Amino acid sequence: MTATSTLVTGADRRGQRSTRRVEPIYYVFLLPTLALFTLAITVPAVMGIFFSFTDSIGIGSWNLIGFTNYIALFSDPAILQSYLFTIGFSIATVIVVNVAAFLLAVGLTSRIRFRTGLRAVFVIPMVISGIIIAYVFNFLFSNSLPAAGAALGVPFLETSLLANPDLAWIAIVIVTAWQAIPGTLLIYIAGLLSVPGDVYEAADLDGASKTQQLLRITLPLVAGYVVINVILGFKGFLNAYDIIVGLTNGGPGTATRSVAMTIIAGFNGGDYAYQMANATIFFLVAVAISILQLSLTRGRNQIS
Repeated sequence: MTATSTLVTGADRRGQRSTRRVEPIYYVFLLPTLALFTLAITVPAVMGIFFSFTDSIGIGSWNLIGFTNYIALFSDPAILQSYLFTIGFSIATVIVVNVAAFLLAVGLTSRIRFRTGLRAVFVIPMVISGIIIAYVFNFLFSNSLPAAGAALGVPFLETSLLANPDLAWIAIVIVTAWQAIPGTLLIYIAGLLSVPGDVYEAADLDGASKTQQLLRITLPLVAGYVVINVILGFKGFLNAYDIIVGLTNGGPGTATRSVAMTIIAGFNGGDYAYQMANATIFFLVAVAISILQLSLTRGRNQIS
């Protein structure tokens, strides 16, 4: 009888919580933010999607043309080239950033001297503007590195990577990775510090080498952090713009023009509706990656 009364009381309390009136103060904080989000993001996005079905140049009159812009996108070599470059660049940069950041994280969480100070040093690139970083490296790739190559007698380095349409993307990957590694590094450090030390002590007792511990203990236990860094990094690199502008401005020719650069250049060149269709496709790609991220990272917060 007592158990039944307890169950009834618990059900009554849950019912009271579910029907409890929301305090008006919560709406005071919610509604202004919701209004600003709607006016600044939702409304422009809906308008942009609508104009992607028109022949608008951004001003003046326009006519509905249906899916003409979208059909043209899939047969435009410049658009296809920008997507190929952006996706290829994103994949290469994700690999470089995650490998470098993980190895640095392993080193900075080991028993070395000055590891706290070194962590602060490695985080510095994250707080510097991307365009400033790009201009500095532009000078290095265009002047300092060729001069060093000429002095050392290395023909490969005597010409700037930025002037080579087949190699310019390597310079972009290097600079982008240099700025992106710190943020990824911090996530990996958090993941490595969450691994219990008892696990490594047991592995030492079993005679496992450091390499075996890294491959069979550390990597499996921080797999969730790897997935998060890979997906977030890929999403971020898809939007690459400022570093590319500062390094190559999409050149040589259009060899390093990203999707973001193509869209913005089209807006300024009178292809408003056409590039709005491109932006809509790009948005759908980002949404698909976000859904992938949610599916891959669901439940990963339980790894620690």
